Amino acid sequence: MSNRLEVLKNMVAQNPHDSFSRYGLAMEYANSGDLERAIQEYQALLAVNANYSAAYYHGGQTLEKLGRREEARALYRQGIEATTRMGDLHTRSEIQAALDLLG
Repeated sequence: MSNRLEVLKNMVAQNPHDSFSRYGLAMEYANSGDLERAIQEYQALLAVNANYSAAYYHGGQTLEKLGRREEARALYRQGIEATTRMGDLHTRSEIQAALDLLG
């Protein structure tokens, strides 16, 4: 296990509501190939911060890699709603493009 993963796990353990640390942990899991754990972290992040728009995109991408296309579609749609609500048009367009590619 990487030292970076341990540091991020400790940061999340110390402050479970810190969105940035939880996002970093999810990304680290995804990058290391532990996609199921990554999904769990993206979901935990969105449960405490539904406005963390990057989690919708990267969570959807991770679900796609796992072959969970319907779940990816649902997450992308939630992300489109959230980014529209926040006025984050750049991220909204990225999520829309991912949804369009998924078909």
